[in-house]
Amino acid sequence: MSGSNGHAHEPGRTLSVTRPAELVPPAGPERSPEKVKELVAALEVPFDPSQIEWRVMNTTKNQPLRGQVVPYADQRAYTDRLNALFTPAGWTRRYNIHTSANFQRSRDQKVVAKILVTCELVIFGLGLHSATGEEWADDDNAGTSAEAQAFKRACSCFGLGRYLYYFEGAWVDLDQRKRPKSVPRLPDWATPAGWAKGLRPNRASELNANAAAHSQPGSLVPEIEAMAKQLGRRLYHGILRDLARVWSPREIADISVRQRVLEHMRSAARGLRRLELGVEKAGREPLAQILDSLGINHLERIDSLETLKRVVLELERIADSMS
Repeated sequence: MSGSNGHAHEPGRTLSVTRPAELVPPAGPERSPEKVKELVAALEVPFDPSQIEWRVMNTTKNQPLRGQVVPYADQRAYTDRLNALFTPAGWTRRYNIHTSANFQRSRDQKVVAKILVTCELVIFGLGLHSATGEEWADDDNAGTSAEAQAFKRACSCFGLGRYLYYFEGAWVDLDQRKRPKSVPRLPDWATPAGWAKGLRPNRASELNANAAAHSQPGSLVPEIEAMAKQLGRRLYHGILRDLARVWSPREIADISVRQRVLEHMRSAARGLRRLELGVEKAGREPLAQILDSLGINHLERIDSLETLKRVVLELERIADSMS
């Protein structure tokens, strides 16, 4: 059936993936708090570097062609970890697929729907977490992409693959087909051996150093311009306004100011990822209440890093109180 890529679904229709029975979490094995802690720690261990691939997120328009790459793991790596720790009979999942109504896409003004997938992941004896994924319906692999995104996000609620959210991307040279000519070396904390030694990501230094090692020295304009897609135009221009009083990074003559702008934008990108995780844990209602208290009617109206920080910290506080 063609429903996997969304073309066969009517707008607004909800479709549950066929299952022999409703996903009702069984009681599962009795696990002591110590055992639960042990299993969660095992879930948090990074994947083996051989399972890591790199995806190009942004590219420069000028030559030489460069791209911002981030690491990811195929969802088979996630299922392999779950099977190894709990056996195939120790966990299960269910997907619900929904197509939105058609609306105009901002980047190309095309009218198209979105495929929205919710994944409910149950690990017997640990609990249930759900998360969502989405993709434009005119993508031939929309269903597959949204399903994988939802599943990985649900896994991250248990700690599996969560460390990958700490990466902000590194810049590398691309070939003519926009594929990386080389990929960055994973930091030690992102390997099982380094994790076992107690190494953990340091947002303020290790990640920035990894990205900076692959930046274009003496320019930084392409990297700053590429951040617009991640941050959204309002937050992107808000940071430029607050730090440099300019509309475009090309207007910044001082390289140290460019570096400071890029650091703030990377911090904002990390904040948006933390916000995404907070929404997965606490839901959208607390986020709406926080925005309303700040006089903001939509997340895309945030135009400063300081405001974003306030929203993220408050949402994380609420999410932690719910756990």
